[in-house]
Amino acid sequence: MAPEDRRAALIAATLPLLREYGAAVSTRQIAEAAGVAEGTIFGVFPDKASLLRATLMVAFDSRPAAQALAGIGTRAELRARLSEAVTMLRTGMRTNANLMAVPKELMVDDADFYKQIMEGRRLIVDGLAALIEPDRDRLRRSPEATAQLLLVLIASSEHRGFGRIGEFGDMDDEEIVSVLLDGLLVRPSPTPSTESAS
Repeated sequence: MAPEDRRAALIAATLPLLREYGAAVSTRQIAEAAGVAEGTIFGVFPDKASLLRATLMVAFDSRPAAQALAGIGTRAELRARLSEAVTMLRTGMRTNANLMAVPKELMVDDADFYKQIMEGRRLIVDGLAALIEPDRDRLRRSPEATAQLLLVLIASSEHRGFGRIGEFGDMDDEEIVSVLLDGLLVRPSPTPSTESAS
């Protein structure tokens, strides 16, 4: 197997284990999952931390999510488009939720990782803004600003780092979109007009 293929296979085997066990995953577990001898890992990666860093880079690669957002298209009504986007992004965040607990020391001083995270956020905001763009004239804020706010609402509903998860964790996808588009005021039920009563 070519070195790049072996590297990709080891990362693929590590990702589900990292999601399940965090940084406590052992190289023995990884080797067993990959179907290789433990020493094979160190022929590809200098140490376990390097393998975990490479796996985190793959896990937090936003390009597949950006492509999925582009696939939603703009034919459906705005609310339906955004609900589909929220469902997709929340699912991805839940999949990687345990990775948020991986020790930060793994990524300290890793400029490439920080750059990828920032670029990934930009890709997602751009993808959301493209879904919002056809309805630009209906909104008080630009599609880009609206997309950023939506991403904050999504992240707040999924990650404890944004505050007490209980405050937002019970919001469903449609409610997140409603908070964005309608605000938080409860709308009173329409009352019959006096003219229609006579």
